[in-house]
Amino acid sequence: MYRKPVSLGLTLFAALCLLSACSKPVPADEPVRAVKLMTVGEDTQHASAEYAGEVRARVESRLGFRVAGKIIRRPVEPGQRVKAGAVLAQLDPQDYKLSVDAARAQLVAAGTNRDLAAADLRRYKDLREQNFISGAELERREATLKAAQAQFDQAQAQLAGQGNQAGYTTLVADVSGVVTAVEAEVGQVVAAGTPIVRIAQDGARDVVFSVPEDRVQAVRVGSAAQVSLWASRQTYPGKVREVAASADPVTRTYSVKIAMDSQDLLPLGATVSVSAAAFAHGDKPVIKLPTSALLRDGNSSAVWVLDSARMTVQLHPITIATADGNDVVVSGGLSPGMQVVVAGVHVLSPGQKVTVYRPAGAAVQPVPAPVVPTSAAVR
Repeated sequence: MYRKPVSLGLTLFAALCLLSACSKPVPADEPVRAVKLMTVGEDTQHASAEYAGEVRARVESRLGFRVAGKIIRRPVEPGQRVKAGAVLAQLDPQDYKLSVDAARAQLVAAGTNRDLAAADLRRYKDLREQNFISGAELERREATLKAAQAQFDQAQAQLAGQGNQAGYTTLVADVSGVVTAVEAEVGQVVAAGTPIVRIAQDGARDVVFSVPEDRVQAVRVGSAAQVSLWASRQTYPGKVREVAASADPVTRTYSVKIAMDSQDLLPLGATVSVSAAAFAHGDKPVIKLPTSALLRDGNSSAVWVLDSARMTVQLHPITIATADGNDVVVSGGLSPGMQVVVAGVHVLSPGQKVTVYRPAGAAVQPVPAPVVPTSAAVR
């Protein structure tokens, strides 16, 4: 008689368990996170734009032979310093020597014909004085001598030209400098004018760098610039000497050349950093934030702003102008006096309750109402 009540009790207990399993769990309270705050204020932008440049010679020549031929000798190597008159390369001169011999033989033949015409003219003058020949015959002999003299002059000029051609088979440095490149090797047959050796002339140096299209209008010829070597961080003054009139077709940037003092013998090819006076920002007040305060959302940026009355945070979109060291310069979206979260921005949610983070041992103070300070302070 007790089995029926026991079975009914077990059935009711099982039903209650099933109902409790199907009900939604009670949501846990959202944790109150401690955040590090910064009161937004106006500051001065210190950093200016710097560009990477390269030291180059003011004049760099590509030297080549004035005649064609086969290279049989090249005694210079890249990086070698040469003086004016030093031999850079040599062509096979055999064909040009034969041409000189042929031109010399033609000169001898032309000289012989001229001497024969001169002797004939002297004899015909004697005959003319004795009235054995006519005046017309004497004039023909004079014309023959003039033609022979012209042929002699032509042969002499050809010999000089062939001699110059033979001399052009030796390539010499016309100025002192450093060999920066070799563009032909021994055994190669080259045409006249083909670059063989490239020489950076001694003297003034240029620093060449590129600027984007939005900055080229600020660069003016004659404006001051500072050049720093990356190896030693030593700084040298310079002036803008040239600004390219058109952009590079590949990089779409404009080349700028800075003239350096000839006494500052910067190493060729050295990498330098260029800071021009035209790129300085001056003392214009700006709003700056550390990069740790930024929260990226696609192509836009935002920060968490504290509501001190409710002690909650709200997402606030901002506009970034540029960078200044490890900070970013904000051009819109913030005003002095706002309190911005600068640490732990990726674990917050809109409307979340927060507390102000304080180091261990620091006195607990209430969060003051927003004011307009003159400088940024991290709390």
